[in-house]
Amino acid sequence: MTRRNAWANRRTVLKGLAGAVAAPWVAPALAQSTKPIRFAIVAAQSGPVGVADHADYINGANLAVKEINGAGGVRDRPIKIELYDIDLMTPEGTQAAFRKVADAKPHAIGCPFTLIALPGFEALSGYKAPYIHGETKEVAVEAVKANPQKYSHIFEVDPPESYYGKMFPVFLEQLAATGAWKPINNKVHIVREQLAYNITIARECVAGLKKSKFELATITDIRLPVQDWGPVIQELKATGAGTIMIDHWVGAEEAAFCQQFVGDPVKGALVYVHYGPSQPEFLNLAGAAAEGFVWSTMLGVYADEQGKAFRKKYSAAYPGVMGLCYTGSAYDTVYMLKGAWMTAEPEDFKAICDYIRTHPYHGVDGTMDFNNPYQATPHYPLQTTDLNKGMAQLFFQVQDGQHKIIQPDALAEVKFRSVPWTS
Repeated sequence: MTRRNAWANRRTVLKGLAGAVAAPWVAPALAQSTKPIRFAIVAAQSGPVGVADHADYINGANLAVKEINGAGGVRDRPIKIELYDIDLMTPEGTQAAFRKVADAKPHAIGCPFTLIALPGFEALSGYKAPYIHGETKEVAVEAVKANPQKYSHIFEVDPPESYYGKMFPVFLEQLAATGAWKPINNKVHIVREQLAYNITIARECVAGLKKSKFELATITDIRLPVQDWGPVIQELKATGAGTIMIDHWVGAEEAAFCQQFVGDPVKGALVYVHYGPSQPEFLNLAGAAAEGFVWSTMLGVYADEQGKAFRKKYSAAYPGVMGLCYTGSAYDTVYMLKGAWMTAEPEDFKAICDYIRTHPYHGVDGTMDFNNPYQATPHYPLQTTDLNKGMAQLFFQVQDGQHKIIQPDALAEVKFRSVPWTS
């Protein structure tokens, strides 16, 4: 036997003896190091609203997890997604979904949004795994600010909905200043869904209009679901406002509005259709009728180099019209969590939450920064004028059958076009 082989055999024997002696203590540590990191996603998989957005979120998270696990996981631990259905329409259904999650004890929790935020917060208040959501609600961020210990583990990836209302008059003035849009008059007609989310947007928009050269013409109230837009369109024509704001959020219903409006429009009016066009079903249902409509989101995939790379990857994995909101949000959330998990054990919730709070993450939907009393990302440009320190509200116009960013200037893909119903 050679000296090398003798040493190898001796080392093998010693290793075996050491392993035999240490087995009761080492085995748990080894088992822990290979256990999946469990990411619970609360998402509506059935029901009358929210399914499109929530499917986008699931797809975006799956894409990120596939990439991370394919590259070796997080310190050799794979990420495992666990799905939980939710009834978005009732507080009881919301609370029940999050109680199931708390009972299952995952390492982190994600949710695109609920319609009623606080029952979910309450269900998770005693379970301190990081909960990262896109509620986009004033009531959510105010609850965190008011209860910093109770909700220390809850983070909102975007600004609250109030900034949709605050920004709209600013957008109108900026667009008019470019000369690309010449308003037929300065009146604004708001069509408002009777949901707290939309009521907040309208409230802030009205307040902002008073500080601008534009003025409120009237408000028309609607209720979900909208079966027929005919009466609303007749009110729009009777008012004749140069700007129309559809303060609603369901893409399929907004697609129906566009189809009916182009058949009998307010000629020359700028029409803003809030948020819903981010859902794939909007373009699929509206078709050519969507051309020229403007919309925005505070949680959208940028069209910069990083955003374009993500859009390409996502479209290859999920062919068809791509959702431009929660696809990127979920993708960013998983990668942000990966960064935290690389620095501390996923079971150490306090350390993970402290890392998330103090380490901004720049992703395909912009920069998430939770180091503030609300633990919510600041709005660009109203809360920060530094694009790298907040999340930009993206304004799109449908051009040639595609969503194209027209504002802010730093991220714009194209210029605004005159609407097809000008004459």
